[in-house]
Amino acid sequence: MTNPSLIIDKADERGVPSLVWRAGQDRRLEMIKAAADLSQRLTPDSQVLVDGCGVGMYVRALKQFTDHVYGLDIEFDRVAESYHHSPLVHVAAGEYLPYPSNYFDLVLSHEVIEHVADDRLTVAEMVRVLKQGGRAVIFCPNRLYPFETHGHYWRGVYHFGNTPLINYLPDSLRNRLAPHVRAYTSSGLKKLINDLPVNVITHTQIYPGYDNLTARRPRWGQSIRAVTYALEQTLLRRFGLSHLLVIEKTPPSL
Repeated sequence: MTNPSLIIDKADERGVPSLVWRAGQDRRLEMIKAAADLSQRLTPDSQVLVDGCGVGMYVRALKQFTDHVYGLDIEFDRVAESYHHSPLVHVAAGEYLPYPSNYFDLVLSHEVIEHVADDRLTVAEMVRVLKQGGRAVIFCPNRLYPFETHGHYWRGVYHFGNTPLINYLPDSLRNRLAPHVRAYTSSGLKKLINDLPVNVITHTQIYPGYDNLTARRPRWGQSIRAVTYALEQTLLRRFGLSHLLVIEKTPPSL
């Protein structure tokens, strides 16, 4: 089993992958299923890629649809853990996917593109490996969320945890405090796909699962869930934790 302390040690570079499956992951899986229309689009022969698979939580979850679930991560230790859920896992960078073009029916990128060296190339690679009509589901941090959840640097020292209001600062200041991770505005996220052969199926923002809070203080956690999940149906969803972007690959232009 991967040592959790080693994963925390790399939190500034890679983030912290889901180590356990809880209500928040269940909810996101339901969002993936709905937005990507998995029950209609995937068959037992479909090919699925979890791009940035961490220790394999979503690799395991998506195997309910097909056995052909691939996983990829840049960290060897995480891929070794993912292997317990699928032998189709590889160590590689998202900017250079080791798969043929037009191969996958679904690509999932769950809180990954904010960490890669080149987010534009990473998204382009997802689209390249998708079949025509295939969909990519992308979760990534929302710049308007009041907290930076990936910690911050102060005087060269990394401080893990939630930091308020960093993402509301001008880029020049924000990027000095959080040079290790991106956060996206809606327009900034859409710029990554402007020149790609895709249609936007869904683009919204979602609030956290509050699993830690609910475990410690169930009534508080459940109340906050109810309020913020209701906000997702209003314009205040713009302040949610993450973007959910679903794109579909279109035929090449003539």
